[in-house]
Amino acid sequence: MATTDRDYYELLGVGRDASEAEIKRAFRQLARELHPDVSEAPDADERFREVVEAYEVLSKSETRDLYDRYGHAGLRSGGFQSAHVDFGNLADLFSAFFGDDVLFRGRAGGGRGRGADLAATVEIDLAEAAHGVTREIPFEAAVTCTRCGGDGAEPDSEITACPTCNGSGRLQQVTRSVFGEFVRTQGCPTCGGSGRRIEQPCDECRGAGRVVEERTLAVEIPPGIHHGQRIRLTGEGHAGLVGGRAGDVYVEVRIRPDERFVREGDDIYATVDLTFTQAALGATLTIPTLDGEEELELSAGTQPGEIVILRGRGMPVLQGHGRGDQRILVNVLIPRRLDDEQRRLLHEFDEHADDHTYGKPEGLFDKLKSAFR
Repeated sequence: MATTDRDYYELLGVGRDASEAEIKRAFRQLARELHPDVSEAPDADERFREVVEAYEVLSKSETRDLYDRYGHAGLRSGGFQSAHVDFGNLADLFSAFFGDDVLFRGRAGGGRGRGADLAATVEIDLAEAAHGVTREIPFEAAVTCTRCGGDGAEPDSEITACPTCNGSGRLQQVTRSVFGEFVRTQGCPTCGGSGRRIEQPCDECRGAGRVVEERTLAVEIPPGIHHGQRIRLTGEGHAGLVGGRAGDVYVEVRIRPDERFVREGDDIYATVDLTFTQAALGATLTIPTLDGEEELELSAGTQPGEIVILRGRGMPVLQGHGRGDQRILVNVLIPRRLDDEQRRLLHEFDEHADDHTYGKPEGLFDKLKSAFR
């Protein structure tokens, strides 16, 4: 159940139309001001928890929609419960709200921890997926603080071993029973698992060792990539703790639908419309391909449902050689409305037509072979 009935937008100081990025920025600023490690105000702890709760609700689309429609009563009926997280320090705050769960698992023994990974999304056209493209991807990432070099302490100030865990970052509790001894290991609550005690936190990062900044990466998307595939950029994610390795960035590629083509593996499918006279007499049409428009010559007597194959004009094979095919399905348009003269001409044609005019009809077995071919 929610712990406060104050307006969440008011708590974060943002409007009801605030974007996700604006909500995140407002929360980060308030968290730095109100965190009990930083603020000396007597009500800092209570105000900090209210801000955390507001961010929990407004940062998720489902709970934000529920709150916008029905307020706190809607959250209660929807089963929302505040996490009541006990943040030991500002580094923990980064981890809980910006994805550093990986970092915590690597802190024991010296405090080094790998930075968390980041996820980003980019949308491209099918033609760009066919030829490859480079896109600029903006995102926010935690980077090593330049003032303290990532150790979280003011320059020339002292860093000592945590007296609770003696610098190990972890505590062990031994329980004896008739079945033997059980050893329970957990992160040190005093130092947050870092094994260190900072006497004077860095003024720039407030002891977190990292600051958040806007970054932009140029991502090379290879030819032939498929919808939903991800590109991994090693070492471009959140910075690690105390010199730990940075995380990675995973860019998911989404390919916008193309009204001209349907992709099936490395092949692409398209359709071409012929009038029944063009199908009977033959025609040369301009058709779209992934490499631009080109002329397609269709012979006389082209049948409805016939498939014309352009070899090697499909999608490139990702990280391989060659390309798929472009398969063109022929659709023959039959007149729906005829005037008297057109009707007379068709009757006249029908009177002069015979079995030789239409040729031998293709059997079912031949049609199946054509379709699979």
